[in-house]
Parts: sequence; structure tokens; C-alpha cells
Amino acid sequence: MARQDKLKLGTFVYTFGFHPASWLHPDSDVNGANDIAHLKKVAEMSEAAKFDFLFMADSPAAGIGDPDALARSPTKMNRFEPLTLLSALAMVTEHLGLVATASTSYYEPFNIARIFASIDQLSNGRACWNVVTSDHDETGYNFNRTGLDPHDLRYERCREFVDVVFGLWDSFEADALLLDRDSGLYYDKTRHHMLNHVGKHYQVRGPLNIAPSAQGRPVIAQAGGSEAGMDLAARTAEIVFSLASNIDRNRAFYANVKGRMPALGRDPEDLKIMPGVVLNVGETEAEARAKVNFLIDRLHPDVGRLMLSEFLEADLRGVPLDQPFPMDRLPAQPKGSKALFEELTDFVKKGHTVGELIRLYAEKHTGNGITGTPVQIADFMEEWFETRAADGFILMFPTLPASLEDFVRLVLPELRRRGLFREDYEGATLRENLGLSKPVNRHTAARQGSGVPHVQPR
Repeated sequence: MARQDKLKLGTFVYTFGFHPASWLHPDSDVNGANDIAHLKKVAEMSEAAKFDFLFMADSPAAGIGDPDALARSPTKMNRFEPLTLLSALAMVTEHLGLVATASTSYYEPFNIARIFASIDQLSNGRACWNVVTSDHDETGYNFNRTGLDPHDLRYERCREFVDVVFGLWDSFEADALLLDRDSGLYYDKTRHHMLNHVGKHYQVRGPLNIAPSAQGRPVIAQAGGSEAGMDLAARTAEIVFSLASNIDRNRAFYANVKGRMPALGRDPEDLKIMPGVVLNVGETEAEARAKVNFLIDRLHPDVGRLMLSEFLEADLRGVPLDQPFPMDRLPAQPKGSKALFEELTDFVKKGHTVGELIRLYAEKHTGNGITGTPVQIADFMEEWFETRAADGFILMFPTLPASLEDFVRLVLPELRRRGLFREDYEGATLRENLGLSKPVNRHTAARQGSGVPHVQPR
């Protein structure tokens, strides 16, 4: 049976594009990392196309390792702090959702609750927090740490962190602000609540000192293929960012995560599984393939080697490109994406060289998903959507704004012709456009004698 809902689409933003050689593309703005006009254009193009949101990926670490390689790769070395950027973009957009990454390992719950509630108000209900625990040792070096905490501990702290943030976002009930000049009462003190959280990792009194927006609270995004990550997603997430490497694997992931939700009192429709997919589209297959090869040919081996080293937590400096990958340097468990780690591990176990692995890495940054014509890309999306491997996609454009322009011009008309994507926004808030329920304030629910439901009934 064909689905009655529509695809959800978001633009994934690294400054110049997802590919590390994107800044070398002749259509990129080489000054774009520090030019708000460049990112304003990407946001405005995404909104004009009626995309659901703009997704600002981030790491607070500039990177370590080979200085020669870092000098060739600006992605981490020079970019705006994302929460500041979202505040600016909120002023130049009206409907586009605004998603940013912030780590539970290096913020405090009150900071996150207040900052995202503020962005949610500034944007009239379009903010979304991408919850991460961080996955590189290098990040900890900037926050009085010698590296990452163990995986299980990071997720244990994260679960409590998110619970505290949700509690702070419930500080104000919807009718708390009286704004009554005649009585001189600005708010109803019985509708504004202390949190008084005392847990294993956090002590937070509250209350939060900013009222909720029109969507109740910011949307929650999350990524993670581990057991802890899937559990966190089922409990708290409303957007899940997965790795679009295999339709069968993603269909199983989709069923696994959503299948956990009813037992947690959540409606599976209140979670959108949105794989990250890199798209290269051309009017012909040859044109699309030429775009892939253009970027692969410009990815310097030192850059690929450095990024693999960071992801694998392995020192690959000096390893010959024409020799098999040194398996003794491969960690037993990943600190980052489990799904991507398994894919790379399967590849190197077949005896491929370091150079071939770098080439695969380049392919992942220019072709992890689909490279082809508009019809081929629409077929790909339709199959994933209709067979419930995805509710939509986070589009990881290799170059910005060039690849985004190609998608809007060539693919979007085909998706709309098939009835797969909206003609206009459904509502004013991100929740409305994603088809998510509005959360019920826990204090309101308790007062009404209905317990503390996760969401408002549809």
C-alpha cells in the first residue's frame, strides 16, 4: 500500500559542501566560511524548495594530526559556531527548520536548554537540537579532558542530560504568562515550576527563564547505530540521522528503532528516520559521474589519510598507499559511527590497500547513495520511502550551492510529479511540517490527572 505522507528533506551543511575537496570547486565561494551571505543563500534556496530543515553539522575541535593535510582541508579549521549561526539564519527565513549539533559531553544541560529555547523563540518554533556525545578524542583536549569518556558512560550521561533538558523545557506551562497589566501579574507562579533534579551526573535546580515557543519545545535529532544509540533514539528522538549504505540494513534499522517505541509510550509516527545520502545528479549518467570524478581527483591523499586516521583512531602517517591496510592499527570497537566502521572494516578485511580505502572514502563523500539522472535518483528515493527504509533524507550535497542547485532544478520536479514531495509547507513550525505531535507539558498533564504522556493525542 502506497504511503499517504510525503518525503521529508533536509540540507546537510558543511560550509563548502560535504566533500573535503569541495572548496576547490570553481563554483564555490572560497571566502564562504566567514561570509554569512554564502550560508544565507543556502538557507534561502532550501526554503524556496520547501525543504524541512537546514542541518548544521559541527565539531568544536579544529583537528589534529598532519599539518600539511589540515592545511588542505578547511571543513573543521574555519567555520561559524552553529548555534550563533542559527540565530542569524532565523532572521532571514520563515519556514525552514534550523538544526544544529551540540554535544552532551561538553555543554551543561541548562546552557543547552536555554540556548535552544531561545533559538526556538527567535525562529517562531523552528529549532532542532541534534544530540551527540562526540566521537573524537581531539574534542576533549579543548575541554579539560585527555580524550573521550568510554562509550557506555557517554550515553549514560547523555540520557540523564536529555531528561534534564526536557524537564527544564517544561518549566513554563503553556498558560503561565498572564501578561495582565490590570492586576500587575506578568505570570502565574503556579504554572512556573522548579526542576530540582539531583541525579548521578547532574544537579540542576531550574527553572528555565524563557517560555516555550509555538511548537512547545525544540525538535530532537539524533544519530547512532549502536544499541545505546538506538535506545536513546527510541526514547527521545524525533529525527534520526542514519547511514544510507544499504537499503536492507536501513530497513532493518528503521523497524528496530520504531519497533521499540510503543513500549515506551511513543507513537512510531513521531520519529522520522532520515538517512544521510550523498547525491550527484546530471542530465545524463556520464555527466553525473564526471562530477564525482572531479572531486575524487582533487582529494589529496594526505587529506583522506588524515580523516581516516581521525575516524578510526589510528595513526596512518607514513603507511604506504600501495600496501594492505595494517589490521593491527584497526580498533576493536569504534568511537564514532558503528555502521560506517563496519563498512570500512569489511572493506579492508578483503585485503584492499590504504590507497584503495582512501578512494572508497572519496566515493563515500561523493557517491554514498546514488549518482545518476533525475529519474534514477527519484527511483532510489521512492524505493527507500515506500518500502520503509526511510521517511525522508538528509541531503549531503558534495558542493554548495552547486549540488543543491542541481537537485532543485533536476530532481525536485520529478519527485513532485510522482506526488512524493510537498508543493508548500503544511504549517508554521518545524513540528507541523514534519508531522510530529506537540509535546504535552508534564505539569499540565499531571494537573489534569492524565499522567505524563510523551505527546499530545492527534
